[in-house]
Amino acid sequence: MHKLLNDSPGEKIMLLGNEAIARGAIEAGVAFATTYPGTPSSEISLNLFQMSQESDLYFEYSTNEKVALEVAAAAANSGLRTFCMMKHVGLNVAADPLMTLAYVGVTGGMVILSADDPAMFSSQNEQDNRYYAKFGNLPMLEPSSVPEAKEMMRYAFDLSEELHQPVLLRTTTRINHSNAFVTFGDMKPRQTKGEFIREPS
Repeated sequence: MHKLLNDSPGEKIMLLGNEAIARGAIEAGVAFATTYPGTPSSEISLNLFQMSQESDLYFEYSTNEKVALEVAAAAANSGLRTFCMMKHVGLNVAADPLMTLAYVGVTGGMVILSADDPAMFSSQNEQDNRYYAKFGNLPMLEPSSVPEAKEMMRYAFDLSEELHQPVLLRTTTRINHSNAFVTFGDMKPRQTKGEFIREPS
């Protein structure tokens, strides 16, 4: 069994930041996850893919970040908890549906992770995606440690459902690729069947 699927609340385990984020999504009951992978976010999708082989989590490597966001938005508006992850430049590709989604909103919890890369360790540019949240009037969370990344991931789904808005989770390379002890929490039941209600007006 994948170590992040271990249902043992209170257990402390050393995790990479990206593993902690994946665990936070699992604890929150994420049902639908999409990505176009890119460092420093890549290990999140790798772990979710591996867990999808051992559980009822739906996981998709999408054609690009725009498609990943659109597919995740459809699932979120069917009432499922969805998670879309990408590196910072990927949010440029997904900007069109992101801004529309800011107006349309979501019915199920939706978290969009942007892994920013200050100092360009593995990227072609430096970019601060906090401005996307400001531009779209979207809530954004920014963890300052590996354990906080897991807890914010869990909380982001609740916040999204409370506000009926996607929540942006902004990380940086130093969080994604740091190691720290993380305490496992309870795993919420996963709802895997949604319903898309047409409301054209």
